[in-house]
Amino acid sequence: MATASKKPMTKSQMVTAIAEHAGSDKKTASAVLDAMLAVITQEVSAGGAVTLPGVGKIYCRDRPERMVRNPATGDQVRKDADRVVKFTIAKALKESVNS
Repeated sequence: MATASKKPMTKSQMVTAIAEHAGSDKKTASAVLDAMLAVITQEVSAGGAVTLPGVGKIYCRDRPERMVRNPATGDQVRKDADRVVKFTIAKALKESVNS
């Protein structure tokens, strides 16, 4: 298992780690990771949510129309309503990081 570092894990490092943990080859691990990301993207884009047990929940939230400030000019500008992706960390992961 990789040790903690300042740089985030890359996709190739993730594929290698998944292959090692699953006792599989990198091609299969890469296909599984790509499929998982596609399913998460499809579900969240449709307004649903995906719970990754022990990791957290990924979901989409509607943000209402609001006033924002242009930092360059200081002018107030109306920003249309939009949707944002949110992630809530699972309690188990929080506890494992802080223990």
